Amino acid sequence: MARVVVVGAGVGGLATAARLAAAGHEVTVFEQADTVGGKLGRYTHDTPAGSFHFDTGPSLLTLPEVFTELFEATGAKLDEYLDLVPLDPIVRHVFPDGTTPGGGTTLDSCADPVEFTERIGAAFGERSAADWRGLWRRAGRVWETSWQHVLRRPVDSPRDLAALAWRLGDLAAIAPGRTLRGLGRRHLSDPRMRMLLDRYATYTGADPRRAPAALVAVPYAELAFGGWYLRGGLGTLADALLSRCLDLGVVVQTGTAVTRIDAAGGRVHGVRLRGIAAPVPADVVVANVDALTVYRDLLPSPGRLAGLADRSLAGFVLLLGVRGPTGLAHHNVFFPRDYDAEFDAVFGDPGRGVRARPAVDPTVFVTVADDAVVRPADHEAWFVLVNAARHGTATSAVDWRRPGLAEAYADRILDVLAERGIDVRDRLLFREIRTPADLGSATGAPGGAIYGTAGGLLRPANRAPAYGVHLVGGSTHPGGGLPMVTLSARIVADRIGPA
Repeated sequence: MARVVVVGAGVGGLATAARLAAAGHEVTVFEQADTVGGKLGRYTHDTPAGSFHFDTGPSLLTLPEVFTELFEATGAKLDEYLDLVPLDPIVRHVFPDGTTPGGGTTLDSCADPVEFTERIGAAFGERSAADWRGLWRRAGRVWETSWQHVLRRPVDSPRDLAALAWRLGDLAAIAPGRTLRGLGRRHLSDPRMRMLLDRYATYTGADPRRAPAALVAVPYAELAFGGWYLRGGLGTLADALLSRCLDLGVVVQTGTAVTRIDAAGGRVHGVRLRGIAAPVPADVVVANVDALTVYRDLLPSPGRLAGLADRSLAGFVLLLGVRGPTGLAHHNVFFPRDYDAEFDAVFGDPGRGVRARPAVDPTVFVTVADDAVVRPADHEAWFVLVNAARHGTATSAVDWRRPGLAEAYADRILDVLAERGIDVRDRLLFREIRTPADLGSATGAPGGAIYGTAGGLLRPANRAPAYGVHLVGGSTHPGGGLPMVTLSARIVADRIGPA
């Protein structure tokens, strides 16, 4: 039996803790916040009309078999803890091609590839449907290759990827060196379909003009296997994982910050806690913390920092209490007329000294759960997200704490929605603002960068340079998003092994 310390009670940390406890290890989790879940955050706002409950992080669950396997591996059944609701549409896309304010073509995605292709044909014509069929076949090859060779196994260095027994067809589909934007231009003739494909780069925090073409696997996973909502909110996943951990004997201490991982001589010895002089001994430490924070603060490793400088995008969030029904889908995306202008604003151009800034006309993502548990009758709880630069003072960041900026940008986002035909400015009970600076403070993610690094294929390895230290979570291999984070927990637990 190993003494295991898990730093951080996000989904990756809790999933790893549950697996290791089920394997016979003695596991303690330290979480700096007062609640578990990490970026799978929640917020409640009480009003005379009733309580509004918001997921402030992920709003979509994909690849449910990953979670089924996790619960079974820890001796439980997924449906004993969570109520999965399939979504159709998974996402409603509204394109800026209308001739009147607020007008535009709508395309609803779904988990039936044939049905979705028919919807594309009805919206954009048969040529667009044929284009999508061709891209879909290629996306399927990329997904199968990624699933078999990359997503469920350790990848510690470029040599690990190079050593895989790639088939020539796999390499041709993955197209090393090609961008997701380039892939869209090659396969999709309609600019609106290219826009839809580009959006999936933001799932990994990246600019589609720089993101690898292999990210075409992301829409494949979503549209082939479905998108799901958890009744009561996605935050119920954190509750379920905490329950599994406690049932398995894991000790979970919230409000407890780890300030250092002790690894003198290249081997882990334990961790240091804020305000406590005595170290906590450990044979194994699993860090469910952004890799930049690990190598900059907890386990200083200057040689590991260079590859972590290219940070992912962040998000600017509004939480809205809205009177009356609006008829929106569960997930809605309102695209701008100039998508590139948005990415120019979010990422800036440090090479030319062009600063990042809030996008004037951003893509607006609105989640409205049709769930009586999360809002009062005759009201809606809106989670509104726009892509944003991370918080900071560098050229590629925005100082989101600048007086007046957050309120002014919140006004602008509501104006943009009104321009696109969704005006709720006179129907608001309240609005709450969450900037990248707020996310950074709440979760320890530097600058509020949601995904750590900006969406490359090779992310920081799950094994640290000090023996006995492992990394888990969205900033490490195999990447961000609830399924990938959960797979990272499996990789780490398998590497540590049973007691």
